[in-house]
Formats: sequence, C-alpha cells, structure tokens
Amino acid sequence: MTDKATVLVTGGAGYIGSHAVLALRDAGRRVVVIDNLVTGFRQAVPEGLPFVEGDVADMALVSATLAEHRIGAILHFAGSVVVPESVTDPLKYYRNNTAASRALIEAAVTAGVPHFIFSSTAATYGIPEVTPVNEDAPQRPINPYGMSKLMTEAMLADVAAAHPINYCALRYFNVAGADPQGRSGQSTAGATHLIKVAAEAACGRRDHVAIFGTDYDTPDGTGVRDYIHVTDLAEAHLMALAALEAEPTVSHRLNCGYGRGFSVREVLDAVDRLTNSPITRRHQPRRAGDPDQLVADNSAIRATLGWQPRLDNLDTIVAHALAWERKRGAAAV
Repeated sequence: MTDKATVLVTGGAGYIGSHAVLALRDAGRRVVVIDNLVTGFRQAVPEGLPFVEGDVADMALVSATLAEHRIGAILHFAGSVVVPESVTDPLKYYRNNTAASRALIEAAVTAGVPHFIFSSTAATYGIPEVTPVNEDAPQRPINPYGMSKLMTEAMLADVAAAHPINYCALRYFNVAGADPQGRSGQSTAGATHLIKVAAEAACGRRDHVAIFGTDYDTPDGTGVRDYIHVTDLAEAHLMALAALEAEPTVSHRLNCGYGRGFSVREVLDAVDRLTNSPITRRHQPRRAGDPDQLVADNSAIRATLGWQPRLDNLDTIVAHALAWERKRGAAAV
C-alpha cells in the first residue's frame, strides 16, 4: 500500500465517482467514500472500503470523516446532474451543487486538506462561439446546472488564493461507457444521456430513442457531442491528483474530452451495428439551448497532465455500455 494521503471521494457510489474509486484502488491509494445514496448505489462501493452514508453539506459529519481518516485530498463528485430538472427546480441545484460544495470546501480548509478535485462540466461554457472549445473560452452557462458548477469553480479559485489548498476543476464533456471489467457502470433510473438511453433501448428497457432536432448545422442535421469513456475520465482524475500533489501551489482548470465529436445518428448507428438490431428512432423538436455541436479542445489536459486516453473509440464506449446494461438485466432476473 502506498504511503500517499488517503483520498475522500464524495458521490463515490454514483456513476463517475464509483469509477474514480476503482481507479484509485487499482493504483493502490487508500479511499474513503461518502454518499447520501439519493442517486448512488451502495453496491457500487467495493467491499471493505470505508463508507460514510451522509450528505456533503453536513459539515459536522464531513469534518469528523476528514479527521478520522486523515484525509489528504478530496475528489468531489456529489451533486445533481440533470440539466432539464435544473431549469424546473433551480434551487435544488444551487443547494445540492453550490451550497453543498461551499460547505465541503469550508470543511476541507478548516481541516487543512491540501488538494481538491472538482467534477465540473462543459455546461459552464453555455453555447460556445468556437468549436472545439478551449479552457479560455467565455463561460456563459444557459441553465442552472451549468451556473451551479461555475459558481463552485469561482469559489475554489478564491479559496485557493486565500488558503493553502490547490484544486483542479475538470470540465467533463459527454461521459459514457462502463468499466471494461464490468465492475461498475451507469445504473441511474431515468438517465438522459444518449448512449445510456440507447443501450437501454437495445436491451428492451425502452421502446424507442428520441432524436431531439434534425436541423442542426452539422453533417447529418443532428447534434454532435464529444463522448469520453468513463474509465479514461477516471484516469484523468488520478493524474490530476498526482499533479496537485507534485506542485501544491498550482491549480488547474481542464477540459475532459477527446477532441472529436459524434452525431446522435452516428451513436445510434454504432448501437445498431454492435447489436445487429435497429433501435426505433422517433424525431422530436429541438430542446431549448442545445448547441449544434460541443467538442473539447483537449490539448491542455494532454500537455499539463500527460493524459493519453486509451478507450477513445465510439464502438468501444458503446460496447462497454451495452455489456453493463446486459449485466444489469441478468442480475434483475
């Protein structure tokens, strides 16, 4: 076991957080998970790992956890992530994402935790003027979800300027896929992410997949997104942690994507190809605020962390998502 600091993973029973926990464990790091299990799953946390059921907004609980386990770094995934819901229930997002993060950051500063990695999002860019979008692009969120994350980025920058803590805000593009070994995947009920939805349809859990808009300024008229495999994203968190530990006075804000986009139709074609069974597609009107395309300029994360994605292939991402969905179906029988 490494003598490096123990890592607290908030939201470690959720989709992305559980993959980060696996990556940390695979790397020999000591890990503690805190999750309120509102959207997470207890079984997603490996057996034998210290687990605290609770909310990151509970400063007394978090402070006790930081002290008991001598936490030296926090990976913060806990929060709400459904964009349309953030529009209809903005206060939930400012509570769960912004206010809860503020409480967590305060607990970290009070306990002297030196490193903090934040699960941010490309939604902070809103509708970019230029694509691929780089980290210096204007951040103009068009929904409360993106704004709640941007406010947390701003808090971290201010706190790092005032206290001995450094941080990395990782701005995710479209996260998809599942652990190649089948240890974790996306289990959220009512998920809205395209590859997850398509995998559910391919496994008979949905009767169709909606295509929202076919008149975008893209080659086939459907929206183009940059899909990143969740395991590559988890590896980016490990490399970000190593960077923070190596240079304790330097903070980072980095895009997490592949720099290549795929349209909705291309994704559904990949699912059809891998299953040899076409999914029913239904055309729906555009959703408000959906940009034509959202693709990352990932040159900064490659240069800063030396990150090299290993699973940057659409068929691989889809295949792993399908394998996880089939495993869930088998477990339910």
